[in-house]
Amino acid sequence: MREDLARFLPLSPAVLHILLALASEDRHGYGIILEVKRLSAGRYKLGPGTLYGNLQKLTDQGLVEEIPCPEGEDDRRRRYYRLSDDGRRLLSEEVSRLDALFREAKPFLRPLPDGRTS
Repeated sequence: MREDLARFLPLSPAVLHILLALASEDRHGYGIILEVKRLSAGRYKLGPGTLYGNLQKLTDQGLVEEIPCPEGEDDRRRRYYRLSDDGRRLLSEEVSRLDALFREAKPFLRPLPDGRTS
């Protein structure tokens, strides 16, 4: 990973969810909100202020790119976003970092009386 990208880690929950929402396809703002809700099974709600503030920062940092409205889009006011190559690399690094953290923590989790782990 490029050292200049390492400065963004760890990602905030909002940024992680935004990057994950853009990983599979380009989306407009409301589409990002809906995808975050879907990916988190409704447990994480991204408000417009948090979304657009973070999108501006991510765009300024070169991690997300604003792109032209796709052909056939009926609402030209919508702004579409996609992950840049650096954004995709950063997301990959964060997922790897979290995966390693969870693998490290798993042996220490103990079952609760109801069968869940603590």
